[in-house]
Amino acid sequence: MEVTELQAAHFCFESYNSSCIKEVRSTAVYVVMYISAVAVVVLTVCGNLVVIISISHFKQLHTPTNFLLLSLAVADFLVGLTVMPFRLAVLIETCWYFGETLCLLYNLFCAVLTLVSIYNVVCIAIDRYFAVCDALQYSNKITVNIAWSMISLNWFLSLIYILALVYFNGNFSNSQNLFTCFGECSVSIDETSAAVDLLIVFFVPSSIMITLNLKIFAVARRHAKVISAVTDQTISMNESKTSTKLSKKSGTKAAKTLGIVVVVFQLCLSPYYTFTLIYPNVNLSSSTVVINFLVWLIFFNSSLNPIIYALFYPWFQKSVKLIVTLRICKSASSLINLFPENV
Repeated sequence: MEVTELQAAHFCFESYNSSCIKEVRSTAVYVVMYISAVAVVVLTVCGNLVVIISISHFKQLHTPTNFLLLSLAVADFLVGLTVMPFRLAVLIETCWYFGETLCLLYNLFCAVLTLVSIYNVVCIAIDRYFAVCDALQYSNKITVNIAWSMISLNWFLSLIYILALVYFNGNFSNSQNLFTCFGECSVSIDETSAAVDLLIVFFVPSSIMITLNLKIFAVARRHAKVISAVTDQTISMNESKTSTKLSKKSGTKAAKTLGIVVVVFQLCLSPYYTFTLIYPNVNLSSSTVVINFLVWLIFFNSSLNPIIYALFYPWFQKSVKLIVTLRICKSASSLINLFPENV
């Protein structure tokens, strides 16, 4: 029985005795999977490219908060450009066909960009905290220069940390750490490094994001109650009440949108690390579908952020129209007002 199953199995590399087993699907399934993969990659790359062009081009968007969003968009754009195609190819083909060098580069890009994205979202949560909880001092504490310093430090430390993690676990010197069988691509990390990595990549940033969001929620509710009470006591005319409500709504919309970005990111990130925490010694070969789905959920967050901006940011919707119609190529287009309600 075992011999029959082995003979019926398909391998990534038929000429190697230690080749990984390849999962074979029907032609129709392959076509659907590849079309879906291309659609996701195009959405991720184009969506984040629009965010990058918008914030970089329009001077009205040159704020500390938007520069943090720009950094997140750059990381998401690079995920779509350098990580997603390989990840999707492995997900569809169930084999790694791109060699040792690209395997190592793929894992480095994947780890660095994931870490950069995580701490970008942490920086956004910190920015929201000061904007809501210390609004009077916000412009003094979070300036453009401080935002750029946070961004630069985030990218630099993420790169150094991942390089050190991979190097000290022997992945540069021993290529066998990347392959347990021909057709697989992974990195080797010992238990101590894995524990430290779980702390840095998951527990610390998650604790910061959850704590700050709870404080923001509490302060926002308290402010809303105070404003409503004052409004009810001092405003009697219906028109004035309406304009005040609109003002309050527009003032909190940006903070709510950033809150959605943070929450969605947390929802995409937590399942994978929770699974690896609950099942640290799980046999990955027996749970390939689960692991692939949870890893893909992290990457899919890079596709979701532009959709969130499109749904909740009027400036994003207008900038898309200006980019698609090539109006940004005209002189002085960087000075176009993306917030006409402020005129």
